[in-house]
Amino acid sequence: MKPNTKFELSVKDINIIETALQNKLSRRSQRIIEGEDPTILMSEAKEIRDLLGRIHNQKNWYRPRSDVYVSG
Repeated sequence: MKPNTKFELSVKDINIIETALQNKLSRRSQRIIEGEDPTILMSEAKEIRDLLGRIHNQKNWYRPRSDVYVSG
């Protein structure tokens, strides 16, 4: 049996995943600050940051062409 390579996720689904990953990354960082062994935690944090980066790079950023664009 081969893995499914076609996923159908909504924008809301991706937002939930991103938020969960950011929260997990925050918890890992807090544990490092509190003095836990950083070896494994740093490795997990790097994996999470890499995944968040890949998600970010796949987004199509919308910018209106006819109206004045105001950031923020």
